[in-house]
Amino acid sequence: MTAVHRRRFARLAAAAGLLVTVLALLLAPASPASAHAVLNSSSPAASTVVPTAPAEVVLTFSETVRKVPDRIRVIAPDGSRADRGEPTFTGGVVNIPVDAAGGNGTYLVTYRVISADSHPVSGAFTYSVGAPSEPPVDTGDSGRANAVVGNAVKVAKYLGYAGLLLVVGPALVLALLWPRRLSRSGPARLAWVGLGLVALSTVAAILLQVPYTNGGGPFDITADGLSLVLGSTFGAAHLVRLGLLAAAAFLLRPLLTGPVGRTDLVILGVLAGAALLTWPLAGHPAASPAPAVSVVVDAVHLGGMAVWLGGLVMLAGFLLPRADERELGAILPIWSRWAALAVSALLLAGIVQALIEVATPAALVNTPYGQLVLVKIGLFALVIAVAAYSRQLVRTRVAASRPAPVRRAIWAELAITAIVLGVSASLVQTTPARSVSTDVATDSGYFNTTVNSSLYSLQIEMSPAKRGNNSVHFYAYTLDNQPLPVVEWRATVALPSAGIEAIQVPLLPLTDNHATGEISLPAAGDWELRVTARTTEIDQATVTATVPIR
Repeated sequence: MTAVHRRRFARLAAAAGLLVTVLALLLAPASPASAHAVLNSSSPAASTVVPTAPAEVVLTFSETVRKVPDRIRVIAPDGSRADRGEPTFTGGVVNIPVDAAGGNGTYLVTYRVISADSHPVSGAFTYSVGAPSEPPVDTGDSGRANAVVGNAVKVAKYLGYAGLLLVVGPALVLALLWPRRLSRSGPARLAWVGLGLVALSTVAAILLQVPYTNGGGPFDITADGLSLVLGSTFGAAHLVRLGLLAAAAFLLRPLLTGPVGRTDLVILGVLAGAALLTWPLAGHPAASPAPAVSVVVDAVHLGGMAVWLGGLVMLAGFLLPRADERELGAILPIWSRWAALAVSALLLAGIVQALIEVATPAALVNTPYGQLVLVKIGLFALVIAVAAYSRQLVRTRVAASRPAPVRRAIWAELAITAIVLGVSASLVQTTPARSVSTDVATDSGYFNTTVNSSLYSLQIEMSPAKRGNNSVHFYAYTLDNQPLPVVEWRATVALPSAGIEAIQVPLLPLTDNHATGEISLPAAGDWELRVTARTTEIDQATVTATVPIR
């Protein structure tokens, strides 16, 4: 096969891959524009006593949810399963058939569902038939989150980001800035490593999504669970990415061995742009209040990162050590302009992202998502300062004659941005601040805060933070942010301004460090929530939070 025929075949293969991608995007399941479902109501209502056993339990969530196999259960007072058959999902309403001939006593309902942005949401509550009894325990641990799986998901995302910049940088520099006299073998190997990392990360993300959603361990991957993931928007986006990578590989090979024509570069650019869209389509941006804007902005953010950091890797690893003074004098000013454009796009897209995902100044400071954004901003500012120094070297022509100073500056940029990528990998797995309004009961119906004692840090969540029935969750952590087992939980709420004395909150431990409860709050106002957690036979501490109820 001649070189001309090989290039024609590569173009046809890439075009076919792009066509398959477009079809997959058109046929992919639609995702509603919201995120992180909360349980709005239930029937029977939480903590209530009904005279006769119901024929079904109905859960109503704030948005459309999808099922996780065998993760919605109703436990009878004797510990047996009271649910019968599979629950049905209609938008945000879940109907669970139960045994209408069940005996009297307290029943436990546990649930784990998937919200619009592919993150699992879990909880539990009780209701009683006839009269309350000792609450049963769900031995299935449907609400348990596996720490190994959560960390593995972050590692997979980190590898994907790293692979993206390692393939974009060499491809861009080889296509437009590479001196003809220099060998392409080193950058080519780097690009193939990057492509392999992106492919590995994509496959790992698909496989890990199964235990991530069902609450299992890293090897709890079942055919049903995998089918559920592949049938979701998350799975479709990742399959599309794999198809685009395969299509791009056909055109990447000739580019890595020698110069290619403009048509090939245009097709590669289209494939790269389509691939960038698969990251936001599988995460928070696709479920934001403005999904079209968020998806495009996130893709621009990711593309700016890949161009900037990928170019820095090529400069530090190949061009500065190998190119001569004349070549560097021509290359570095062009690269400086590219970097300025990439950083500007990165900064502008980041600002838009923050405005959408954080929503309020209070959420920027008081939510885990907002705090990670602040860390990322601080690191980014440090990188920009180092980058400004290296750009100054380029403008004064020092870099072409003495490349060592700019090489050191570039390695410093890369070292800091490696940490930024780690923060980003954690950020995409963290609940957006718009869904967690700290210390404020928002219209979306959610309260979240973290309070500290001398023994532990306690994360408190309450929804819908309005008069009437509310769900509350407590998560205990050590002061260095590790899960802390709690032996006994106690909690009360009071509204002194209305003369309402302390009301006991009935609590159910779901995991070692997580307890949940249901409480009916009869009036609006600033309620005082007091929580006591006993961590050993003798160690305990009490924390207090003010919860605004509207």
